Amino acid sequence: MKKALLIVSIIFSVVAGNAQSKTYTNPILSGFYPDPSICRVSTDYYLVNSTFAYFPGIPVFHSKDLVNWKLIGHVITRTEQMDFTGKGVSRALFAPTIRYHDGLFYLTCTMIDGKGNFVVTAKNPAGPWSNPYWLPLDGIDPSLFFDEDGQSYITYNSIPPDNKSLYNGHRTIRMNKFDHKNMKVVGESKILVNGGTDISKKPSWIEGPHIVKKYGYYYLISAEGGTGADHSVVAFRSKKIDGPYVSYEKNPILTQRNLRERKYPITSTGHADLVELPDGTWQAVFLGTRPYEADYFNTGRETFLTPVAWKDEWPVINPGQELVQYEYPHPLPEKKDNVTTTKYSGNFSYKEDFNDARLNMDWIFLRNVKEQWYNLTNRKGFLSIKVRRETAAGKMNPSFVARRQQHTTFTASTSIMFNPQTENEKAGLTCFINEDHFYFICRSKENNKDVVQLYQSPKNATDSNSMLLLATKVLPSGNGSLQLKVDAKAHNYSFYYSTNNKDWKLVKDNVDGKFLSTKVAGGFGANFVGNTLALYATSLGTPANNTALFDWFEYKGNDEVHK
Repeated sequence: MKKALLIVSIIFSVVAGNAQSKTYTNPILSGFYPDPSICRVSTDYYLVNSTFAYFPGIPVFHSKDLVNWKLIGHVITRTEQMDFTGKGVSRALFAPTIRYHDGLFYLTCTMIDGKGNFVVTAKNPAGPWSNPYWLPLDGIDPSLFFDEDGQSYITYNSIPPDNKSLYNGHRTIRMNKFDHKNMKVVGESKILVNGGTDISKKPSWIEGPHIVKKYGYYYLISAEGGTGADHSVVAFRSKKIDGPYVSYEKNPILTQRNLRERKYPITSTGHADLVELPDGTWQAVFLGTRPYEADYFNTGRETFLTPVAWKDEWPVINPGQELVQYEYPHPLPEKKDNVTTTKYSGNFSYKEDFNDARLNMDWIFLRNVKEQWYNLTNRKGFLSIKVRRETAAGKMNPSFVARRQQHTTFTASTSIMFNPQTENEKAGLTCFINEDHFYFICRSKENNKDVVQLYQSPKNATDSNSMLLLATKVLPSGNGSLQLKVDAKAHNYSFYYSTNNKDWKLVKDNVDGKFLSTKVAGGFGANFVGNTLALYATSLGTPANNTALFDWFEYKGNDEVHK
């Protein structure tokens, strides 16, 4: 018996040692993957993110080891669930939370500029998810907690007491009982936290609440300080689910607000969700940003992973060091998913040849797709996109198929076959962060000549024809394939074209990439998404009966910090 236990102990030590000897790379989800929420079911982990007005909404990732993630589906996949038409790209779906209870997955979220807070359910996290049950809650960021006695509760960011703000950013964390069997909020709300960790210091935007239970305490983990550079994670605890909650005297348990002056900084860390592993250790996922200069970044808010330690019965994220690191030891033995080759972390490249019957799930659209304006079957091996009136500068659903920009230094290229009939018909590649901040390199016509044009988005999004023409190159006659490319190095974007996929000709270099940064494109108060790279076709509001054929799309990310 002792010999058997010794063998088991040795095997466990070897496995644990192997896990500790390997490191993973942060962010674990690169690019626009903000507001992460995570839950564990046995040895499976599921993670979701905000998607705002992109469709399908709210990706669902699965992992066995917290490091290798596979996109298995989305939560909002049908217009009958909700419609993003008319919503700005940074509106719609804010801050989802995923939880599991008694054989069912629950996802709570807020539909901004819509009906507000809701819950949807699914037996399989890959979907399909139910239509929403709308919740009469005055606030945002709802999060469910299922207690050991079978009761459930919902916490959320809400209005100040009596709806009277004492200062800008004054909010509360409130709680209601929740009848999860009938999907109903029960009774009156109770304020758990007023203002934040210390209301005398006027803490701003206490939000993103999650409850975990340990040591006989209920721990309320929240974001504080706004989602910009002052972002942080703070902790409170109580012996009773409904309080009173005491603020941790060493709050915040995570922030990088005073640690921005370093090479390859990670900033704006916050909005965390904690998960316990089978061995009793804990990890945290949270959002952060990677500026290339000052507060400029184009990749949006990304998902990071760090260990959690419990000290004096309080949680501490990223224990033992102040700076969030780009590498940590694996929290679990590595279990790579052999089904997918898609990477989301570190430097990576991929090429889409459009040979499958369906688009890869990583492609996303601006708002709900209500008509079949794209397909992969009209011409095998090509993505066919109809030229339509809708534009990326509007708030409808343009002919726009996008992937996230996931690196500060990258190239993205595509090959297109397109014969424009009028000067208003344009198809190509766009670098897009919102309706009035994008670049568009396209094939079109000018004075009856085939041309490559580079545009900057209109200053007034209501006038799609007011795009600023930055450069034009006349193409040789003929309707063969054309390749378009953007080469980005931090804030420096350069655009090229080729007619043989070998000899690249410059359209324009030194294009201002800061124009696509969160700071310039509205700041944290108005812009919550990251840059995307889209295959795009439009007739700028005029009638059209044409189609662009995209042969392939290739992306190569190569950030210095990951070398």
